[in-house]
Amino acid sequence: MKKRQSRILFVLTLVSLAGLARGFQQGAPMRDRVRENIGNLRLLKLTQALDLTEEQAAKLYPALSRIEKEKLEIQKKIGPEIKDLRNLLREEGAKEGEIIAKVNKIKALRAEIRDKDEEAEALLEANLTTIQKGKYLIFSVDFFQRMGENLRRVRSAQEKFKRN
Repeated sequence: MKKRQSRILFVLTLVSLAGLARGFQQGAPMRDRVRENIGNLRLLKLTQALDLTEEQAAKLYPALSRIEKEKLEIQKKIGPEIKDLRNLLREEGAKEGEIIAKVNKIKALRAEIRDKDEEAEALLEANLTTIQKGKYLIFSVDFFQRMGENLRRVRSAQEKFKRN
């Protein structure tokens, strides 16, 4: 069992590294690479935390990876829309219709992200055992909590560095 898990993690690591290399070759912006790396790290840790079988990993990893990439593309669209909305709200003569259109566009993009999250949840629901479903809930809470803590530490270190 441990040998099989090691092989699965090795293959998934290679896939993640290949994705990272593609990002560097294509000159992807740093923020996109970071988001993609976090997504890949999450999938690797998820595979390990849930003790996925080879069959489960072969079914879930590509689908979850695709969903994360699609979410990343949607998130890339949200940033400029938010920037445009901020600019509209700063204008004195901003037209209400333009603001409403921009708000609706942002809401639609956010709904697309929720749809992708629901697609991932349905995929996991259909392919995990009851114990794995419980482990997944715990994993999700712990993973995002740790990510938040790590981001706070990095930002704090950056602030200290800027002050010095």
